[in-house]
Amino acid sequence: MRIVIAEDSVLLRAGLIKLLETSGFEVAAAVGEAEGLLAAVREHRPDAAIVDVRMPPGFTDEGVRAALVMRREAPEVAVLLLSQYVEERYAADLLSTSTSGIGYLLKDRVADVSVFLDALRRVAAGGTALDPEVVSQLLLRRHRDPLDRLTPREKEVLALMAEGRSNAGIAGALVVSESAVAKHINNIFAKLDLPHAEGDHRRVLAVLRFLDGET
Repeated sequence: MRIVIAEDSVLLRAGLIKLLETSGFEVAAAVGEAEGLLAAVREHRPDAAIVDVRMPPGFTDEGVRAALVMRREAPEVAVLLLSQYVEERYAADLLSTSTSGIGYLLKDRVADVSVFLDALRRVAAGGTALDPEVVSQLLLRRHRDPLDRLTPREKEVLALMAEGRSNAGIAGALVVSESAVAKHINNIFAKLDLPHAEGDHRRVLAVLRFLDGET
């Protein structure tokens, strides 16, 4: 079985390569960013791709977006997403395209080698493998206000966005770095299910969601 790996963590990528090769898989390519994943799939046409959800340059949803492109271009290639945290929207996005050859696991599951390899084999054979935590979140999702997904700090950032403050202004108010503010804002966009868009469109939509939730 031929596998392509897309994982920006050098240590985890090396660990996956060793684990898969010693378990009888062929690793056709191992890359650290989304564009490299698409190029590797186009070149090698693997049986499955193991894809990190968050990858360079933005570390938001680059891996998922690349996986969606991959599924359109090569639907026969199975996809196993790996994520540090439960991000149910990404699982829902991928499952909306197909329910065969799809997996979504938390990275902690990789430490349980038998569980991880079983999930990979099941996905490569056309099945589905969803982390129990992801399933729980998907079941709760429809009954939950999107604003409830935000952490207290993310709600503070969103409230300051609603006041019209820039990233620098928010950083000053919260006494944090601008990069920390940018990370919080990206998390807010993801948790509020706001699609990727150019300019400040998502920022405006996030504020509108906040104001609607406060009324």
